[in-house]
Order: sequence, then structure tokens, then C-alpha cells
Amino acid sequence: MPKLACVAGEPSGDLLAAPVLSALNQIPDMAGLEMYGIGGPLMQAQGFRSDWPMETLSVRGYVEALKQLPAILKIRKALVHSLLTSNRPDIFLGIDAPDFNLGVEMQLREAGIPTLHFVSPSIWAWRAGRIKKIAKAVDRMLCIFPFETEIYERAGIAATYVGHPLASDIPLQPDITGARQKLSQLMHFSPDKLAGTVVAVLPGSRASEIEFIAPVFFETMAVLANKLKGQALHFLIPVATARLRAPLETLKSQLQNQYPDIQIYLIDGQADLVLEAADVVLIASGTATLQAALWKKPMVISYKVPWLTGQIMKRQGYLPYVGLPNILCGEFVVPELLQNEATPDALAKALMAWLDHPAKVTQLQSRFAQMHETLRRPTGLLVAQAVAQEIKFKQTKATSI
Repeated sequence: MPKLACVAGEPSGDLLAAPVLSALNQIPDMAGLEMYGIGGPLMQAQGFRSDWPMETLSVRGYVEALKQLPAILKIRKALVHSLLTSNRPDIFLGIDAPDFNLGVEMQLREAGIPTLHFVSPSIWAWRAGRIKKIAKAVDRMLCIFPFETEIYERAGIAATYVGHPLASDIPLQPDITGARQKLSQLMHFSPDKLAGTVVAVLPGSRASEIEFIAPVFFETMAVLANKLKGQALHFLIPVATARLRAPLETLKSQLQNQYPDIQIYLIDGQADLVLEAADVVLIASGTATLQAALWKKPMVISYKVPWLTGQIMKRQGYLPYVGLPNILCGEFVVPELLQNEATPDALAKALMAWLDHPAKVTQLQSRFAQMHETLRRPTGLLVAQAVAQEIKFKQTKATSI
């Protein structure tokens, strides 16, 4: 029975990996494939066995990671020991999470286990020196952006462009009316409840992001509501995980105590539906910004981290932008307000600039449509085929010896 070990370190990785595992289950040669390691609920729904909690790895930023470092290192040591002894796989697939996975991959590759890595670390944005470590750790890099393969080929690392799975999952044309109707049903509203301006607010999927970013986002909602006083205005906030609901509920209550008329709705999950329904988006930097771009939404990207983390990241980076839509377009097509620039007044002003200039929104939607076409590939199947090909090659090689 073939064996695949896999590690996804956060919800976005779980989202990326699930279609791959689903496609593997459909490949005849992979019948009975045993899949295990570290993963989330979407992976587990495809028959994956998670031997350690994914949540322990879901941290962002240097300072934040230090707090979790002992637990993370303990898991990595136990994982590697397991994969080199009792649970030795035919192949290892790392899903993003390079700080964790590259160290695992390096040890496994040295022991003769083939390693694939799905989602390139952002060496084109910052920490370019990491490519030397990648060369030692990864047999093949599976890239989600088309410009990445050339970087790896120049460094002598095998790379394959597989597209971004979100580009296949998200339709080319959003249905705003239909999305609002679905949300109204979910929230037991009348069909016309969400008439007016809908603002999607996505402060992040990690506890640290809620701590540093969400308070500013809530204050921004108050400023924007004041600017649009008298108009039908709705703020929709998808709650990424159950443990984030309590702090978001607290922030919501505090704001509504000051502004009783403000309409804020916390919705469990449903990020895509919220984005599809929105007129404009206030969003934390990360994978969700690409989701918003694929839904063709004007947005304002923001991020806040502790001062020390921000200083380290600033010195490591060499692109002028951090948001994926801007990186992929090669220019500032949407505003980024980071750290000290992320004030409620500045964020609200940037959101109003989209609402007040529909012609600019139309131009942006055209750019995002072109991006969508470029990223649209059968990603899950392509990654699954790469995994199956490596397993089959290893099995054939073992038979011939």
C-alpha cells in the first residue's frame, strides 16, 4: 500500500491540500493510499490522518513564533522520528509552512525519501537566500504562480507550475445578488435585508491577527459608518475558526455600545460567500487578498504586527508591496496601509475612494479577470499527478533493484 506523508501548518494549507488528496483518491494507481501527518478538517474529510494538531503550527511573525517555538520544535522532532522509523512514507508533500516544512524535508531527503513542496516560499518578495536551503530540501517545487518556475530553474531546482486552486474554485463572474440571497437565508433575514452597501471585513484567521488588526478594523467601521450616515450599510465578518468568535464578539459589542445603529454580522466561515456579496473589502494581508481579487473586489489591504516583528520583516523584504494582488500585477492596483499607516481614518478614506469612483472599480475588475485566467489550472489534479508519478517512479526503481 503506497504511503504519503503530508504537513499543512494552517487553515490556508488545509484548504490547498484538500483538493490534492481528493484527486489522489481518484487515481487508480493510488488505490488504498495511506495519507497521514499534520492537517486540518478539510484534509481529514478526504481520509487523511492528522497525528498532531495543526493549530500549534498556525502562528505568524517572528515574535509570535518564539512563544510557540518549544511546542513546534517538539512536534517536528516527533514527526521526523516517526517518518524515519515506524511511519516511513514513499513520499513527503509539504504544503506551504516553509519554516516548519523545509527542516522536515531536508532530513527526509537526506534519508532517501523524495520530497515535494507545494506553494513556493516567497523568495521573490523577501528572504531570497532561502533558496539555498530549498535546494537541499526539495526534489521538486510545485509553484502556484507562473513567474516562480524561472527562479527555481535558474537555481537548478526542478519546478512545475500548477496554478492556484482558488482560481479554479472561484467562478470567473461573481453573482452578487445570489450571494446576498444565500447569506440572508443563512442568517434568517428577509431577502432584501442586505440591500445597500456591503463591506466585507476580514481581519485574519489567527489569534495574533485578531489581537493586532481587528481593533483597528472595528474602529474603521465606525468611521466609515459615520461617513455614510443615513445610508444602508452592512459590515460582514467571516469568522475563520470557532476560537476567534469570542474576541470578535467582544469587539462587536464594544463598538455597538458606542454606535447602536451600526450593522455588524459575524458569520461562521463563509469567507467566499461574504467576499462575493461585498461591494468593497477591508482585509488583512495574506491568502485571503487573492480570494478577494479572484472575486474581482476593490479592497484595502492592511496589516499590523508587533514593532520588533515589523522591523525584522522590513529589513528582510525587497518588494515595495506585500499584498498578493499587487505582487501579481507588479504595481499598486489596491492600497496597502501597514503598521503605523493603518489608522481608522486612513483605512476608511481608502475604502471611500473605491465607493466614490466606480469607473476605477471597473478597471480593477478587468485586471483581476486577466489574473484569474492566468492562475486557472486543474491545480489539485496536477499536484496529485506529481505525487503519484513520484510514488510510481520509486516503486519501479525498487522493483528493478
